[in-house]
Amino acid sequence: MSKSVFYHAGCPVCVSAEQDIINLIGAEKVEVVHLGEDRKRIEEAEAAGVKSVPALITPQGNVLHINFGASMADVRG
Repeated sequence: MSKSVFYHAGCPVCVSAEQDIINLIGAEKVEVVHLGEDRKRIEEAEAAGVKSVPALITPQGNVLHINFGASMADVRG
């Protein structure tokens, strides 16, 4: 993986974290995935180890859970 992947669900906590991540590492180095809009990627996020959003997957595959917006169970609905 060459880019980090930032998963979120669109809540205010997630949107704020998205902006902070982009400002910290640069838009060209992170793929932003809004799981509420791209629901087919929920399984991908869970397989990567995401337990709650917002979360950042590093290029090395480490999962960084940021604050707490929603559990993956909440995202699944």
